[in-house]
Amino acid sequence: MTEPKFTRRQAVLGGAAVSGTVVALAGQEVHAAAPAHKWETSYSGGPDPAAGPPGLPGRDYQPTFTPNGVTLPWKIVDGVKVYHLIAEEVDHEFAPGLRALCWGYNGRVHGPTIEAVEGDRVRIYATNKLAAPTTVHWHGVFLPNGMDGVGGLTQRTIAPGATFRYEWTFKQSGTFMYHSHHDEMTQMALGMMGMIVVHPRRPPAGHRVDRDFVILLSEWKIVPGAKRPDPNEMTDFNVLTMNAKAYPGTAPLVCRKGERVRIRFGNLSAMDHHPIHFHGHYFKVVATDGGALPLSAQWPEATVLVPVGTTRDIEFVADAPGDWAMHCHMTHHVMNQMGHDLPNMIGVDASKVGARAGRLVPGYMPMGQHGMGDMAEMGMPVPKNSIPMVGAKGPFDYITMGGMFTIVKVRDEDIGDENKDPGWYRHPPGTVADLARKEDMDRDGIKA
Repeated sequence: MTEPKFTRRQAVLGGAAVSGTVVALAGQEVHAAAPAHKWETSYSGGPDPAAGPPGLPGRDYQPTFTPNGVTLPWKIVDGVKVYHLIAEEVDHEFAPGLRALCWGYNGRVHGPTIEAVEGDRVRIYATNKLAAPTTVHWHGVFLPNGMDGVGGLTQRTIAPGATFRYEWTFKQSGTFMYHSHHDEMTQMALGMMGMIVVHPRRPPAGHRVDRDFVILLSEWKIVPGAKRPDPNEMTDFNVLTMNAKAYPGTAPLVCRKGERVRIRFGNLSAMDHHPIHFHGHYFKVVATDGGALPLSAQWPEATVLVPVGTTRDIEFVADAPGDWAMHCHMTHHVMNQMGHDLPNMIGVDASKVGARAGRLVPGYMPMGQHGMGDMAEMGMPVPKNSIPMVGAKGPFDYITMGGMFTIVKVRDEDIGDENKDPGWYRHPPGTVADLARKEDMDRDGIKA
């Protein structure tokens, strides 16, 4: 019997056909093995649960800490946690030297953090002491439609002098927010917002942390010398805040080495997202305002983007002692009351301009040829009720950051539970960058 003969071309084509068949079959197997799209049984928390016993701090949860803020007190009446929010005008200090008449809750800007436990039945009274009607929206919370707090849509507005009652049972745990939902542009721009933390009724393994911080991000337009924020601003915000404070008014976050730390960020800025960068550590993003992320979906970061209208929870172990910066990485967001209608003076030789202008305006001094970093140290007078563009004196030089900036202070020693500022970090000898020695440069072949 004569064996069939194949050309090289036939062999190549035949092999390709077989390979293609194998790939196609493999693709069918992968497609067949892929899990079907899974729809949840409910996207609003499901049926109303039976209320559980009121969760108690220390027994059922570890209370959070709001730097520069407080937690709203509550009492138990017939098994229901009762809170009272009071909307009112507040004379608020953003940083030493800058105050403004804002709108807030319970004498504070922003409002106190509301803390509860999943399954708690809560009753929140909202009293309006403003001259304008308002409402309270519970941002991200599953509740009956009539409790959602949208003026004109789900309820009548709360008239000046009136008190409304909101009541529901928390179906979920997580980090949420509250804010006015009537004339939002005005009322939120004046400060009517706050944070909500709902602890899980049965926390999963590893949920407990040693420090649980809450930070609400926001932005304002306050013209130097003005006494009120401008709610009409759309783009040029000049005061950027954490818990309604701009550095150097922001309190540090104090931790002991080895502690497990959770930071809950919320962003109710009018227009801007905020990439919050933390120095010296990485962290994991563990939750959004939609809920906790499963372990397989958490991801490591050193910067977390907190979009407008969302919350993000991060967790890390504070295992590196020091004073670590934490700030928005949009560079104009770490400046205070900076104007942008300025000529670019970088690199300009302004000596002749200064001499000529000085004859017309005694004391005139051109600035900006070398950047903005030295302006705060000049001690120049600023308009009444305003603050320099950059921060405060640090342990070495002036810290040229303001606005949405704070410091995470990690210490070896016991620092207590009150978040008391321990002062500046004392660096071990030989661990601080400093002027290079000539002999080291010569040894390493560095010429400068």
